[in-house]
Amino acid sequence: MYTKILNFYILLFSFAMLGKTEHAAAQAPDTLQLSLPEAEKLFVQHNYQLIAQHYQTEQARAEIITARLFDNPELSLETQLYNPDTKRFFETSRANGQYQGAVSQLIKLAGKRNKNIRLATAGAELAEYQYFDLMRTLRYNLRSNFYKTYFAQQNAKLYQQQISSLQQLLSASAQQLKLGNIAMKDLIRIKSLVYGLQSEYNNLENDIEDMQTDLKLMTSIKPETSLQLVADPSAAENYQLSKQAYVNLLDSARSNRADLKLIRSGITYAENNLKVQQANAVPDIQVSLVYDLKSSYPENYTGLGLYVPLPLFNRNQGEIKKAKIAVDAGKAQLAQQEAILENEVSNSYKTALRTENLYQGLDKDFSADFDKLIGEVIKNFRNRNISLIEFMDFYDSYKQSTLQMNDLKYQRMNAKEEINYVTGSTIFK
Repeated sequence: MYTKILNFYILLFSFAMLGKTEHAAAQAPDTLQLSLPEAEKLFVQHNYQLIAQHYQTEQARAEIITARLFDNPELSLETQLYNPDTKRFFETSRANGQYQGAVSQLIKLAGKRNKNIRLATAGAELAEYQYFDLMRTLRYNLRSNFYKTYFAQQNAKLYQQQISSLQQLLSASAQQLKLGNIAMKDLIRIKSLVYGLQSEYNNLENDIEDMQTDLKLMTSIKPETSLQLVADPSAAENYQLSKQAYVNLLDSARSNRADLKLIRSGITYAENNLKVQQANAVPDIQVSLVYDLKSSYPENYTGLGLYVPLPLFNRNQGEIKKAKIAVDAGKAQLAQQEAILENEVSNSYKTALRTENLYQGLDKDFSADFDKLIGEVIKNFRNRNISLIEFMDFYDSYKQSTLQMNDLKYQRMNAKEEINYVTGSTIFK
């Protein structure tokens, strides 16, 4: 009997612990391993800015449909409200009634319809290049932020390893203090080093959280999801700046930059608008067919009407002048953008070259050798072969060297992405 009761309580406790475990698992944030290609796929499919700009592009395309439509004919009818002779309302009989009707059609001259179609087509092209330029900018922000977050997470791993190692050392040193083998000041120094690393790690985690928030907004990932970024080593290995000549990069920028195409398309739009405004100076005519029962001579009058406004005062002078100014302004803006493009490509190329020369000049085994050496330093400090000051100096040097190496790797990847950005093409994958 006692055994059955004990087994019952054990089973009950097991279910309770299982429920707590499931509840804890439900409360724990999801961790998503995310590579750069996966992030780009989510970005293209779910980025709200791109979706909104896509809708604007579709609206611009709808303007072409509107421009192709002809004006609707107009129908007008009139009848007498009250006949005082017959004392009847709406008298329409042939003997005593009266009514008239007309059908009119506006005919646009000077090729206004075709010119408006070309203007709407240029507007749709303008919206498309706005979409592509937004895509170019947001893609660069996404990729740059991805690498920045990835190397920040590598720095966070360094802090985690150092804090864990020093906490073990601190625990061992506390035991040695009780045995009288080390001084209190040495223990305090180790504590101070641990607290300093924990403070730096906390600040780094806050920065990583901000960077992850930007990534989540760009890819529409749920806010509660924790991102663990995964970088493809081949991206760094395949990046070879020396194989790309500056002239080729400049030519690629001139051919592919969406913002340059946007300004050129803007000039085309302004030129088409000028043609439309010049055509608007030519008056349109309205042709009408009229039937009148009795109020005209002769009765059963059928007439053909023509309405033409006389362009004596308003010949659309103001809009024509504005359109000409827009063309000239677009050409000046194009010259300015071409100069900006050349400077951006030159600056990005020089920056990437300096970063690449620095990276290639480093010893590739430096990090691995340093990792091995730090283990020996900790062992020697525990064996009291080196002083605490020497240990702390080496530990700080190890941390700073690793952080600088990660920062250089980020700058190298970011320089690659900036060249892709300023050339408007995928020079480096």
